[in-house]
Amino acid sequence: MKRGFYTIMSAQFFSSLADNALFVVAVDLLISAGAAEWQRAALVPMFALFYVILAPFVGAFADAYPKGQVMFISNAIKVVGCLLMLFGHHPLLAYAVVGLGAAAYSPAKYGILTELLPASQLVRANGWIEGLTITSIILGVLLGGQLVGPQVSGWLLSFDLPLIDTPIDTPSEAAICVIGLLYAGAAWFNTRIPRTNTQLVPLRQDMDRSMFSNVMDLLPDFWRCNSRLWRDKLGQISLSTTTLFWGVSGNLRYIVLAWSAVALGYSTTKASALVGVVAIGTAVGAILASMRMKLDGATRVIPLGIAMGLLVVCMNFIHSIWLAVPFLVVLGGLGGFLVVPMNALLQHRGHNLMGSGRSIAVQNFNEQACILGLGVVYSMFTRFGMSAYGAITCFGLLVAGIMWCILLWHRHNCKQHPQEVQRLLDIARHDHHH
Repeated sequence: MKRGFYTIMSAQFFSSLADNALFVVAVDLLISAGAAEWQRAALVPMFALFYVILAPFVGAFADAYPKGQVMFISNAIKVVGCLLMLFGHHPLLAYAVVGLGAAAYSPAKYGILTELLPASQLVRANGWIEGLTITSIILGVLLGGQLVGPQVSGWLLSFDLPLIDTPIDTPSEAAICVIGLLYAGAAWFNTRIPRTNTQLVPLRQDMDRSMFSNVMDLLPDFWRCNSRLWRDKLGQISLSTTTLFWGVSGNLRYIVLAWSAVALGYSTTKASALVGVVAIGTAVGAILASMRMKLDGATRVIPLGIAMGLLVVCMNFIHSIWLAVPFLVVLGGLGGFLVVPMNALLQHRGHNLMGSGRSIAVQNFNEQACILGLGVVYSMFTRFGMSAYGAITCFGLLVAGIMWCILLWHRHNCKQHPQEVQRLLDIARHDHHH
């Protein structure tokens, strides 16, 4: 791997670490305020909101400026959201602002991989960056749980700066200050990300029209890119798979917290550790996929999605921590092995069809729309009294059923359009087509 790849990984690690720690702190803030459970569940769709709203614009923005600069600006927006939560604004609003920064961050983060590395290294690169992202989720969730726990928060609140009287009086406020330092670390690495030789695609501007009109011109371009990826015989399969995976796994992060409270009687601090257990399995699966899978064989992992959905349903029958830990590791491992090659294939097709930034924006739009939709449904169910067990059953059956449909869809493409599928696979095998 090129040296710049490790700088990108470091920036992503600290930014994701802070995002996930802040999620746990936001949950704890809502619990402390006596907020209804549906508000806690709504944190996930609120984070996804700006991914969906801004999808037509952030891809073009990422392609118009150096990726490191885009990541730095996006990280600064996350800091604003962090500060809003610190100064007493509603956690749902503050976390939505953090989601705004993440929405702008993602096209640059993944898009630079296709600019920096050849196609033959995309699966490996995705395996490592997804593995590192999952590691940051593990540590971030654990860190957030510990920061609001009695031991660490007590130590933080007892720490005083000489001659400075700070207004930090609660465990959550102290935790947010630590998380702000993590965002600062990510910002420093953002400034070290190298420029690539890929030509920038400037935003279209007509001096005779208003800025709003120029921005709105990006909408038809985005929908054309979205349509091209859905029409592509490999792009449509990889996009539908990753869309479903992230839609469910994004909400599963909160569902595991709710399930562990009901099935095991865990507090937020203890429950956050189980979210980390799932992430451990996902990291292992991601790394194994990066070592064993090739880009042209990515579609062979689709049956794992069916198995993953059925395993989610089995969570309802686990009431012992000794069974829960290995089970969640296996569940996460299947997800990691599934998403890495499919994500790499999607990036490869998107880069060939429309450019890296725009393709990642299309990917984010579909995935985050799924997270938003499923999150809203889950929040409404909990508001009307649906249990965590019922939600888990619905999510698991949904995953298994839709993954089965995707498998049949790919088999239909191979049967009805064999030459086109084979042509696209040949492109994936050879770097000089990339």
